[in-house]
Amino acid sequence: MELSPPILWLVAGLLLCLLELIVPTAFVEFVMGISAIAVALLAFVVPQVSIQIVVWLILSVALTFVTRRLIPHGSDAIADSKEATTLTAIAPGAIGRVLYEGNSWQARCGDEDLEILPNQPVYVVGRRGTTLIVMPESIVR
Repeated sequence: MELSPPILWLVAGLLLCLLELIVPTAFVEFVMGISAIAVALLAFVVPQVSIQIVVWLILSVALTFVTRRLIPHGSDAIADSKEATTLTAIAPGAIGRVLYEGNSWQARCGDEDLEILPNQPVYVVGRRGTTLIVMPESIVR
């Protein structure tokens, strides 16, 4: 059974949108998914797959820039240290993941010589882009 291009675009779009819920990417996957769903509708009218791919790329890039302008850019500083829990180990100088305010975030230890084990309480002390800067609870207290 061969799937038609509109169905493939629709499935790809839905998977990308769902993937945003699992692995947050600041709406990049979501925007790519919305673009794929739009191309699924276009595929009924434009049967050339090469044109569909080009339209998807253009839509994805354009919508990414538009959403970047709509998302407020707050300060990179965290007003008060807030608690989080590590989901993965954070090796010295490496990036791991923490659960912060109900979402999974990339995180790096503020002391690049420390390792933080999984399921450890940490404090969020700063942010660099979409990466949180954390310190182990045992050091902060």
